[in-house]
Amino acid sequence: MEFKHKSVLFDEAIAALELNESKIIADGTAGGGGHSREIAKTAKRLIAIDQDPDAIHVLNERLGDMPNVSIVQSNFSNIKNIISALNISKIDGMLLDLGVSSFQLDNGSRGFSFHQDAPLDMRMSKAGLSAYDVVNTYDEKSLADMIWKYGEEKFSRSIARNIVKAREEKPIQTTFELVEIIKASMPAKELKKGHPARKTFQAIRIEVNGELDRLKEALGNAFECLNKGGIIAVITFHSLEDRIVKETFAQWTRGCTCPKEFPICVCGNKPKGELLFKSKSPSESELEDNPRARSSRLRAFKKY
Repeated sequence: MEFKHKSVLFDEAIAALELNESKIIADGTAGGGGHSREIAKTAKRLIAIDQDPDAIHVLNERLGDMPNVSIVQSNFSNIKNIISALNISKIDGMLLDLGVSSFQLDNGSRGFSFHQDAPLDMRMSKAGLSAYDVVNTYDEKSLADMIWKYGEEKFSRSIARNIVKAREEKPIQTTFELVEIIKASMPAKELKKGHPARKTFQAIRIEVNGELDRLKEALGNAFECLNKGGIIAVITFHSLEDRIVKETFAQWTRGCTCPKEFPICVCGNKPKGELLFKSKSPSESELEDNPRARSSRLRAFKKY
């Protein structure tokens, strides 16, 4: 199976994990195994996790011969159950490379891309709620709210209204059918400002896969699984993801939360760890080689 994916911020993410031969590391979004293979070269043990069955097939092909690698099909938010099933009590690091992979975007049959005509799907796990279900069963208000909340699309109301109107005649079945509805929902001048369907497709994908809720859950569970000195490194691709990671890490690094006017601390809160750096973005040379990396950002937290 051809699984092409360029790992973003590759060197920076690997460096952030502070690898050595005694560490147990979980790659929560193993995908095509780019980060995973590099981690496994140094770490004592690697747990390669992905919810996409296509990715699991590729991981078995690419990493199956490495004795220190365990490959697990699951969502990264299940990290506590995953390591428990492997008889591992704690881990020393976890990497999350969020969003949709190049392979998923380029595989027309998966319905992630607005550049290729395909059945509306967008399920990373190939199970459960699909984009077809969302587009054809959500009421107008729910659609509009979702497109605004997860896509920050200012024409969300118009798009939702036209989706409902179109499906009254027949179900909306393909990505290109949806793209045409989105285009018809915008003023002509807006169609020149990047692809008009980008934000709506992002919103539907996030809804289908429960991405933001899973991310919040994963961060909390990963923290509980970390040894002292353990590291969580996260690569995000849009502001909604990045805000969750940034605010969670800030909460963990914050000590006293008492009002400023209190003369002494009465809350007793202590910092749970530190930021390894504020954030890192791709270099110009990486962006030239991989334009999809433009919005990516790496953050890393180390537990006390």
